[in-house]
Amino acid sequence: MLTTSTVARTGLDAIALKPAECSVSRALDIPAETIAIDYEGREHLPNTETLEALTAHASVRLTTPVRADGFDPLGDDSILETLPDGVKRVLVAGHPEYLTDEERRRAVAPRLGSALETEPDAWVGTESVERLAMATGASQFDLLTGQTHRELRALRAAGFDGEIVIYAPTVLTTDEDAILDAVGAYVARRRPVSEALPTDAQTDSQATGRAREVLGDAVRDYALVGSPDEICDRTDALRESGATTIVGHPARSLEPFVE
Repeated sequence: MLTTSTVARTGLDAIALKPAECSVSRALDIPAETIAIDYEGREHLPNTETLEALTAHASVRLTTPVRADGFDPLGDDSILETLPDGVKRVLVAGHPEYLTDEERRRAVAPRLGSALETEPDAWVGTESVERLAMATGASQFDLLTGQTHRELRALRAAGFDGEIVIYAPTVLTTDEDAILDAVGAYVARRRPVSEALPTDAQTDSQATGRAREVLGDAVRDYALVGSPDEICDRTDALRESGATTIVGHPARSLEPFVE
């Protein structure tokens, strides 16, 4: 659980940073027990010194695409060898945007299995590989959607007793325009939302009519938005449904989370 003031009131367990958006060293100013670092290409990987500094401040989770050179447990794993001992991992198939054609063709299942042999405490990202991720039996790392509560309850009812981590873009404001500017484009890429949006609709604060109505509902399905107390109500509800860890990515600004 985060520890102070506004941050504590959100009920978040961890903060995720995108290194293409900000310097991950900013995490040193965030009172979080866990910092997750998203993967946005090798050119944005934090250097060893930065990661070492972060591990002295918090538990650090680094997203690592198992099909990518440098992270491939069945091939080139040279980057893994440079990670500080305190860095834990989030194993993902890897977003195609950040993979070469050759890397995209690599099989995911055997690579997840091999990676978990060396790091059994890793979180396993479920996006695009839900069944493979579940088959590993490892901690599940899932994106927040409108179906998350139902899926959490179903998993617990089926007897899954492992850790389930939920990741969500987080916007600490009640201003609808600011919310859409921060996460409108993100939610518009989700298939149910894109199918419901009018053709060529604006997805930010310029959205009007049907598009604004669709996006206004969708941001609450795919993101945590509102005041700290409102977000805390959402994180409490997710835990009641079966989530064990809630990771928020500050999609608008880091400042509200800085101590």
